[in-house]
Amino acid sequence: MRFHCTGRATVAWASLCVIPFYANPLTAQEENGDFLGTIVLGESKREVQTDTAVPVTVVDETEIEDRQAGTVAELIDSVPGVNLVNGATAQGSGINIRGYGANGTFGTDQKVLIQIDGATRGSEELYRIGNQLFTDPFLYKELEVRRGTIGSFEFGSGVVGGVVRLETKDASDITGGEIGFALRQTFEFQSNGDGIASSTILAWQPTANLEFLAQYARRNLGVQTDGDGNDINPEGGEIDDPSWLIKGRYTFGQNNDQSITFSYQETESDQRDVPYDTFGLADFGNVDRFTRNNTASLRYNYNPQDNDLLDLTVALTYAEEEINNTPVTPGSPLLDADHLYETTTFSIKNTSLFETGIVSHDLRTGIEFIRRERLDAFAAPGGTDNRIAAFAVSDMRIGERLTISPAVRYETSEIEGSTAPNSGTFDNSALMGGLAVRYEWPSGFAVFASAAYTENLPIIDDLGNANFMTQPEKARTYEIGASFDSSDVFATGDALALKANLYSTDLWDITSYTIPGSMTDNPEEVTTEGLELELSYAMQSGFYIDLNANIARGEAFDTGLGFYPWGNTPADTARLTVGRKFGEELDLSWEMVAAARFDDVLSTEDPSPGFGVHNLRATYVPQTGVLQGTEIRLGIENVFDKTYTPRLSTRPSAGRNIKLTLARTF
Repeated sequence: MRFHCTGRATVAWASLCVIPFYANPLTAQEENGDFLGTIVLGESKREVQTDTAVPVTVVDETEIEDRQAGTVAELIDSVPGVNLVNGATAQGSGINIRGYGANGTFGTDQKVLIQIDGATRGSEELYRIGNQLFTDPFLYKELEVRRGTIGSFEFGSGVVGGVVRLETKDASDITGGEIGFALRQTFEFQSNGDGIASSTILAWQPTANLEFLAQYARRNLGVQTDGDGNDINPEGGEIDDPSWLIKGRYTFGQNNDQSITFSYQETESDQRDVPYDTFGLADFGNVDRFTRNNTASLRYNYNPQDNDLLDLTVALTYAEEEINNTPVTPGSPLLDADHLYETTTFSIKNTSLFETGIVSHDLRTGIEFIRRERLDAFAAPGGTDNRIAAFAVSDMRIGERLTISPAVRYETSEIEGSTAPNSGTFDNSALMGGLAVRYEWPSGFAVFASAAYTENLPIIDDLGNANFMTQPEKARTYEIGASFDSSDVFATGDALALKANLYSTDLWDITSYTIPGSMTDNPEEVTTEGLELELSYAMQSGFYIDLNANIARGEAFDTGLGFYPWGNTPADTARLTVGRKFGEELDLSWEMVAAARFDDVLSTEDPSPGFGVHNLRATYVPQTGVLQGTEIRLGIENVFDKTYTPRLSTRPSAGRNIKLTLARTF
């Protein structure tokens, strides 16, 4: 691995000197068989996943609500390695992980995979107007980010940046599992842009085994201003985006070991006289744009209590992404184009638990049938992409300390163009996989390493280039890291956790990117390297610290240009949260987000200045009295009204923004 130390690394490297920490649940201590009493351990905002070699972060429902995010992208930008390309609005924003995913040209480059309730989403490389995740954060109770390739083989191929998985709310989350009706109403207000958002959830459990949920959310936001009071993207207009979710689950069978779950969610946006280029980098002209994304999922699960070899899930999912453009002034056919993507997936997956001698196995296997259809449009060829994939991932625990996790995925693809000159049929296939190894000592200290190889098979968008249709992109990633997880470290009832991960990724046979100054020539290789750090500490008194940091380097190679800076490399960042919980009623926290200056740019680009932004948050949940059941959240983002533009974004971030959220479950 190659690290070239520069001044811009100061912030992130300095963060390594801070002690990491983690929150554990209640524990009971014993010594020589004598019960010593129950000790309540401190709890921070986010658990560090120290029990796996996969670099994974989980944001739970409590943190989702406390962050008061306006987009799903804003929910996960606190994860190390994740960076946003314009995060404040769903239109023209995207998620970048380890330098891959969204960029200033495409809404996605196919190297970050996104799933909602098991349904894969994505709009391919739609020029200037694509987005990865157009939906509302009100709909979700949990999201998971798996960085890199090693944890991706269960979910898809070609994953270089990572996987983002989201789960929608269930009725039982609102009813608490009790029979009857429950209503949850949320109102959210923000000062910058005069934003108002509302979420109404009706949950019904007619029996203990049957539950239904209906949710309607609407998000209104005017033009925001930066720290200097200048309007941010005023041509983009105001936002008035409705979303809704319906979901049901029926549990049945012996010992309730079977279940059927159905969910459907949709988000719409109707904008008038707005730029075709949502990134704001070029003037193609204005359009009336209607955007609609919906996802449907039907899942059956069978998990008998007396058979550890069977935990079967059969799923049928459907995702539709529609973008209709009507030019305000007739002109280029580029503006008068309708785009439609439909992805249907049928999957059968099973988890088996068994032992062979001293080895305990957690084996996950599956087969997937995937069909993607894309409507033909100007400069966006249409066609179908039919895929069959099979995978096997096993966590083999040898004794008490060593875990070896091999993974393999085989995928075939048949793409057929629908319209000349982009017609024709192209077949591709790839075998990919990886291996992770983890060893843990009794002290709570562990080390891990992994190697993974994946291929990004050709996509419908590349039908216009016959060479690309037979050239899968290939990537190899190596990772090594260490973690520590323990309690009663400095004081009784405290909890400490740390996870640090070094990675190096090589990408070649590239079709997604072009070299500087060219619209057609591709770099021969891209190399990215980095360090990701997650830390947390919590005390029994309620005091907690959460810290994460990300250091990244990237370069590309072309025979004519030689080595040059990789344009999608993010800046080094660090995020520190210090807070105090007062029982279950009150949570107060201060958060600092810092980014180092980014100088590794081409001569035609400007360096990205560093910045430090402060946020304050307070959550009040009364446990008694007339306000019991009410939740009040107050957040002040960018407290000092700083003007800054994050690296990779195409426009400034919002200035000071005061947010107030009121929620109650009846």
